[in-house]
Amino acid sequence: MNATPSLAPRPQVEIALGARSYGIHIGAGLLESPASYAGLPRAAAALIVSNTTVGPLYAQRLAAALAPHYPQLHTLALPDGEAYKNWDTLNLIFSTLLERGCDRQTVLFALGGGVVGDLSGFAAACYMRGVPFVQIPTTLLAQVDSSVGGKTGINHPLGKNMIGAFYQPQRVICDLDSLRTLPARELSAGLAEVIKYGPIADMAFFDWVETHLDALLARAPQALAHAVQRSCEIKAAVVGQDERESGLRAILNFGHTFGHAIEAGLGYGRWLHGEAVGCGMVLAARLSQLQGGVDESFVQRLIALIARAGLPTVAPLLDANDNLGRYLALMRVDKKAEAGAIKFVLLDRPGSAQLCRVPDELLARALALHGARA
Repeated sequence: MNATPSLAPRPQVEIALGARSYGIHIGAGLLESPASYAGLPRAAAALIVSNTTVGPLYAQRLAAALAPHYPQLHTLALPDGEAYKNWDTLNLIFSTLLERGCDRQTVLFALGGGVVGDLSGFAAACYMRGVPFVQIPTTLLAQVDSSVGGKTGINHPLGKNMIGAFYQPQRVICDLDSLRTLPARELSAGLAEVIKYGPIADMAFFDWVETHLDALLARAPQALAHAVQRSCEIKAAVVGQDERESGLRAILNFGHTFGHAIEAGLGYGRWLHGEAVGCGMVLAARLSQLQGGVDESFVQRLIALIARAGLPTVAPLLDANDNLGRYLALMRVDKKAEAGAIKFVLLDRPGSAQLCRVPDELLARALALHGARA
């Protein structure tokens, strides 16, 4: 008699997108659990895409777990870092797929942080006009944000994430054990995206993060599990209503307009994405206060939490001669900009956000209050 096929455990969070729906599995020991991969598309081959930092830690263990399901397993270790999120690195994935004779059923497994996930997802969207892929995020930032929702892409020297596609994974597998090997700086960067969810959607969660931040920094398993699950729940609810960011989904970019400008202006990789977002939230909160959405006490409360998380709260100087002009030029190529007009995600009250246009003079005031001096 044939053995009953193993069934994947019910995911903790589900992304409801009709035929493109999928689950987010959150827990310890998921990387090597056979149940994590039950029910995924089967194929003659699979490609594990990782990087030179994560690959040596986890690629062999993942390959062992996948071996019963895929007769041919290929691995690729990309160079590590935001500076490599570009066409050249993307082509390494395409070249590997073509050189190994991979067909359109081949499944890509993205094993790593946000850069690996974004590159792998974009490659999966493009290769033979679309092959399945699975996200296995190994950083806190990727587990709570970038692996969820189907945004994939690469950077351009003039703007972050400006080239890409919406392409949903088959599954997201968040093994909390992988956070044990995460450098402290990367953990702090991930906390920026955790903190973000409170001001835009759930002040009770914001209160919880304030209370449990020390436990999160200490990597307490229960605290991390709750932070990842609640973050994914909030993002899933937003993405389920607005998959392609035609409206509501833009609120997930709180702090990102300034943050992306900082990353591009300094050079990709100088600041981690979460560091730039943390600082960007300070500036966005200040703009929200100048627009009347929140009061000064809330701005200071958010700044204090961001600082406690180990994130920068002072915006870097991008141009000693015309710092405001440099910020404006970079932000005008943000994806939310329309006809050269910059749009920001601002708080209309704590726990609620909306997309707004802001006069340049208010941007100047925010930078004057929270920017580095020449």
